[in-house]
Amino acid sequence: QVQLVESGGGSVQAGGSLRLSCAASGYSYSTYYMDMGWFRQAPGKEREGVAAIDRDDRTTYADSVKGRFTISKDNAKNTLYLQMNKLKPEDTAMYYCAADFRVVDGLTSSEYKYWGQGTQVTVSS
Repeated sequence: QVQLVESGGGSVQAGGSLRLSCAASGYSYSTYYMDMGWFRQAPGKEREGVAAIDRDDRTTYADSVKGRFTISKDNAKNTLYLQMNKLKPEDTAMYYCAADFRVVDGLTSSEYKYWGQGTQVTVSS
């Protein structure tokens, strides 16, 4: 079983930055072997994929965050990160970390078995 715990959310003004972290634990393998992603869900909206990184460190981003967000993984710390710059009010949502050992489409939520509880990001104008 894999446990994921997100942190780093908060409130920020438009144009600001936040860095989200997702600590993985509870299994024998390091995040080196895992495909991981960040998703977000705003009130009344469906969960959407934001960014994903596979075991070969290939990254994928939603068009809405390209050039502003950067996903990375520190396998020595078993931690996933999401650096968010130039934040906009429309980035306001609950952000979730997800992981699995074999993912085909990193931005599709149904591809992932393991999920964190989420961390709230609020961007004010």
